[in-house]
Amino acid sequence: MPLDPVHVGRRFASGPPYEVGREKIREFADAIGDPHAAYREPEAARVLGYPDVIAPHTFPIVVTYAANLPLLAEFGVGPRHLVHGSQRFEYTRPVLAGDRLCCPVTITNIRMIDGADFLTTRADVCTADGEPVVTAWCALVIRGHG
Repeated sequence: MPLDPVHVGRRFASGPPYEVGREKIREFADAIGDPHAAYREPEAARVLGYPDVIAPHTFPIVVTYAANLPLLAEFGVGPRHLVHGSQRFEYTRPVLAGDRLCCPVTITNIRMIDGADFLTTRADVCTADGEPVVTAWCALVIRGHG
């Protein structure tokens, strides 16, 4: 059954804050093959003006993917039905070790093309104190669900 565009604009509350640790940042940087010292060494990050290590630019996918799962589950969509179509990040500031990130998600578009649903979401990643960090848009292709 196709997703109903009536859900465009619907907002899903954030789950518990995600605590960003130095080790998670290092593991992510290793996984993407980025050797930048500011992802591993606090002193290298301080030289750049940050209080602790910073995360690679694509690190918020860790938080935003998890935040999209409850809305997908509500529509009966599991990971085996998903193809990641695109991702875009607009930063207010870098993600830092020690951040506690919240991630409310809004459905911004639903359309059907050639029998597949295209779902676009916007995640407004902020600290637990409400400081904006990054906005992430994600386009997912959903096939064979329902």
